[in-house]
Amino acid sequence: MIKKNLLFITGLLLILTLFACSNDNQEADDSNSSDESTEEESGERTLEHAEGEVTVPENPENIVAPYLEDSMLALGVKPAAQWAIGEDVLDYLQPELEDVPTIEWDLPLEDTLSYDPDLIIFSSPSSIQNGSYEDYESIAPTFVYEDEIYADWREQLTQMGEILNKQDEAEEVLSDFDEKVEETKANTEDAIGDESVAFVWTMGEEFYVFEPDRYGAEVLYDEVGLTPPDFVEGLEQEEQWNPISMEKLGELDAEHVFVIAEENEPGLEILDESSVWQSTPAVENDQVYTMNDPSHWTIDGALAHEMTLDAVNEALTE
Repeated sequence: MIKKNLLFITGLLLILTLFACSNDNQEADDSNSSDESTEEESGERTLEHAEGEVTVPENPENIVAPYLEDSMLALGVKPAAQWAIGEDVLDYLQPELEDVPTIEWDLPLEDTLSYDPDLIIFSSPSSIQNGSYEDYESIAPTFVYEDEIYADWREQLTQMGEILNKQDEAEEVLSDFDEKVEETKANTEDAIGDESVAFVWTMGEEFYVFEPDRYGAEVLYDEVGLTPPDFVEGLEQEEQWNPISMEKLGELDAEHVFVIAEENEPGLEILDESSVWQSTPAVENDQVYTMNDPSHWTIDGALAHEMTLDAVNEALTE
């Protein structure tokens, strides 16, 4: 009898334990479902980013995102304040941003707070320099790009689409851009073919040659299919994106050269007066094209690269 009672009690305890666990699991599931339902009802979304997770508004309206204005504008969204270093801004975006106030590149906390943002976006963890992530998170939900995503303009735009809940718009921007690439490819095949092309930027009295993976040159070499000259392929590591002397520039063997400079830039006069430059193949064959709006050539972004393609198309079809 005692043995039977022990077996009965043991079985009863096991049943009660299983029932309790089942209730706990159901409560946890109900809690998770409730959290998800609450998030959906409020319109908020939780995203993964460089600092972990952040819950962002469904359709943020007051956004501070320094140096990410290109991706925002491509999706039809204006920031509450635009990136600046002193009086320097992103010139190529000013037609759309001329009425938008500026904020210093390192986002001073008080200035950031004054714009009452409902979302703050940083281009990378290293761009947080005027406070801690927690400082900005206390002002508004703060999203931080991972370095490798920010560095790829297509991924940067796609990520911005997710942040702003404009994924469809981001896909459309990229699709339209690909069509422009094909248009440019057709134009360059007619005007340039397989002949080599280089891109030289002059600022002040200094000269820089774009490597194949530099800004708009990457799109033109990799996507449009232009051929870099041996000079560009042979640039040493220490020569990349450092000023190049006129003597070295005289070795440029490109058959076509796009010179990128503001109007009246001193470097343009130096080139005109240099016998070294005048003896390069592109100059001798009158195949030098001057681009007088360098601001979109020296940044990565959908709008910047679109303007670069437009400028190349215009130069080749004049």
